[in-house]
Amino acid sequence: MPELKYIAGYPDELLDKVRRMIEQKKLSQYLLKKYPVKHDITTDKALYTYVMELKNRYLKKASNLSKVLFDNKLTLKKQALGLHSFVSRVQGNKLKSKNEICIAGVLKYVPLEFLRVIVIHELAHLKEKEHNKAFYKLCQHMEPNYYQLEFDLRLYLTHNDYFEPLYS
Repeated sequence: MPELKYIAGYPDELLDKVRRMIEQKKLSQYLLKKYPVKHDITTDKALYTYVMELKNRYLKKASNLSKVLFDNKLTLKKQALGLHSFVSRVQGNKLKSKNEICIAGVLKYVPLEFLRVIVIHELAHLKEKEHNKAFYKLCQHMEPNYYQLEFDLRLYLTHNDYFEPLYS
């Protein structure tokens, strides 16, 4: 019986369905049918532009971002595909603060919907620091299909535990 660490908290009925898809080698087919192509945002500059477009559309009054980049050091072993950092530094007699977003380098090679769900998640941290009801409400405001996309990303990660990555 395959271990499903990325979707472990979901109902048993759903987990059984995913296990059957893995055993029958149909998970790849499901994902490719739903998400046939990977995005073309592969540079830090392109990622910054993409993130700022989303931020300016949904979070105009939120703090500015000083840095947005792909980070190859972010991995699932560190339990993160994205990271929002709030950095404070003393410069002279002033305290300067910066918001930074790092996105795992593996997300250069996935469909745009998977990149989008991580970017939205990290952008939501500009307004809500904790994963609470307000945080997820904000995520859904920016992406009404947030929960489905997050689940499908978890399916993709599960797929990669058992098979070759689909989009690399």
